[in-house]
Amino acid sequence: NAVATHHTSSENGQSLGQAVKAAFKDRSYILLHLGFFTCGFHIAFLVTHLPNEIALCGLPASVASTSIAIIGLANIAGCIFSGWCTGRFLGKYVLFGLYASRVAMVLNTLPPVTDVNFYIFAAALGFTWLATVAPTAAITGKLFGTRYLATLFGLTMLSHQIGGFLGSYIGGIVITRDTPNPEAAISD
Repeated sequence: NAVATHHTSSENGQSLGQAVKAAFKDRSYILLHLGFFTCGFHIAFLVTHLPNEIALCGLPASVASTSIAIIGLANIAGCIFSGWCTGRFLGKYVLFGLYASRVAMVLNTLPPVTDVNFYIFAAALGFTWLATVAPTAAITGKLFGTRYLATLFGLTMLSHQIGGFLGSYIGGIVITRDTPNPEAAISD
């Protein structure tokens, strides 16, 4: 069993450097990084530019602030639910379900553009926001044990943050390039 082999080697005298090198040679660990990078990218892209998108749709600023509040509340529920699920099911299935549910968020791009549609989108986004943390940490621990879990998961989280930076930055470039007067849209 490859999982048991990884777990045993990281728990039995392996140095931190050896554990990190072994982790980055593991396909599953690389996939966790790619998933978290993508997660950070699209979450930061969406939330950073949500107020501007709402303004460009001609809706009032109160829709943006309410949407962000809904994201925060739904995030609490999603994290609790994800932790509960991760304690009962394999982390890879929980993580798959969370990422697959985000595909449904594409429905936000379909008409009609209303405040209610943005609120539904915000609830779905918030529910999955940080819900990916519990299964990702559980998978990392299962693959490599707990001795260097903080470091290995921290490196995975770094991928998320790099994705988040790029999502915000690239989104800003796209918005300012494609919006005739982006400052006017933001101040409305």
